[in-house]
Amino acid sequence: MGGRVRNESGAGADPEGLRTVASSTRVRFSSSLADPRVAVAVRTIARRGGVAVTVDETDLEAELVERVAAIDVAKAGGMVCTRVPHGTRKGRRVQEVWNAASTTAGILELGARLNALGITRVVMEATGVYWKPFFFLLESCGLECWLVNARDVKNVPGRPKTDKLDAVWLAKLAERGMLRASFVPQRPLRQLRDLTRLRSALTQERTRHKHRVEKVLEDAQIKLSSVLANIFGLSGRLMLDALISGVRDPQELAALAQGKAKSKREALTAALTGQFDEHHAYLLGTLLEAIDRLQSQIDELTTRITDRLAELSRDADVPDADGLTPQQRLDEIPGIGPATAQVILAEIGLDMSVFPTAGHLVSWAKLSPRTIQSAGKNFPGGTGQGNPWLKGALGEAAMAAARTNTFLGARYKRLVKRRGHGKALVAVARSILVIVWHLLSDPDARFHDLGSDYHLRVVNSAARTRGLIRQLEALGHDVTIAPKAV
Repeated sequence: MGGRVRNESGAGADPEGLRTVASSTRVRFSSSLADPRVAVAVRTIARRGGVAVTVDETDLEAELVERVAAIDVAKAGGMVCTRVPHGTRKGRRVQEVWNAASTTAGILELGARLNALGITRVVMEATGVYWKPFFFLLESCGLECWLVNARDVKNVPGRPKTDKLDAVWLAKLAERGMLRASFVPQRPLRQLRDLTRLRSALTQERTRHKHRVEKVLEDAQIKLSSVLANIFGLSGRLMLDALISGVRDPQELAALAQGKAKSKREALTAALTGQFDEHHAYLLGTLLEAIDRLQSQIDELTTRITDRLAELSRDADVPDADGLTPQQRLDEIPGIGPATAQVILAEIGLDMSVFPTAGHLVSWAKLSPRTIQSAGKNFPGGTGQGNPWLKGALGEAAMAAARTNTFLGARYKRLVKRRGHGKALVAVARSILVIVWHLLSDPDARFHDLGSDYHLRVVNSAARTRGLIRQLEALGHDVTIAPKAV
């Protein structure tokens, strides 16, 4: 089935006025970007067979950024491209490209030059950490800086690729409003991020050292981890320190057990019988010293993070709900502990006006699958990479929540049967982030668990009963039901 629609795009319209299109096709008319003064104003003007052919209304002149600069960032410098209106010829653009040094003096000089040109927006691609000097120093010069995703600024395939062409292409995309700015937090939140990320890195390093301790013990035929759940607990640490100090008698070592480990003395005696020598003692002492040092640094970072987060809450004038801080309110969510709450707050901040809805936050965190449609068919799309620090914290929280008898735990159990472990965890992590958005958006909100039986309470009981009867009949059973006696 086809329909005829009239082209009302103004200059350069088809003299015949009418075109035939498939009624199932979503039609979009647009004018050439060669003349940015042209404004497109078209609307739904045809309906054939009950299907409306719709078009978008676009004002190119309103979207055009008159004075824009783009920087192709590298380690030693950046290729800068500026595009500004011509001084005398209306509708023409003046383009200038040059290389700027990435030193502090070079970037400040660049900022003064861009201000002299009247640049209103500076766009740069997120390249490692090399974009930070350009972004923050130019921002201090009073310029509006945009950091954009490298995926959104790829040049046309097959064309030559140079730093100059990349800068020009980025500037053209920016002046036509075809880019989206990435979320770059303010300085206090960036400093809090640095602290939480360093703590996570040191925690990972501490875990690696603990694995090395396990390898040293296995090499010495000491099977301590087979008896004790945590060899770095009170009992395990006393035995390891005794091994380093020269004690080799298994019974004497097993006598150091504390608490519930005292009931395992026979198993400990057998596990501590091995070939531990001075070489193993030196390796074990070095590793334990490194673990203790890392633990001390982690504790110091945690104290500093707590203080910075309290300062951030006071500066943002965030009221405490029922006397609870934002961190404490997030701590009420199943699966989230104090450290995880600190990481989440450091990565997304306290101001949820940056994310208009919970869907915006979930999409930014890459916890919602992309929509991929072709020929009227929908295909599954991955969630994307997103913020690894935020996704890591939410993943740990989701795994912890999945083992609880709560709404989130029941959600995981419902999804894991038909979607698998990985997708069920992503779904639970998404639910946690939605809860976080609502708690931070409303300072008076508190978390209340819906209960593990929530889906059973809201489901249509008659329909569920019929479904269960069909399943039993399919297995060859005759089913007779009667209402439960009150």
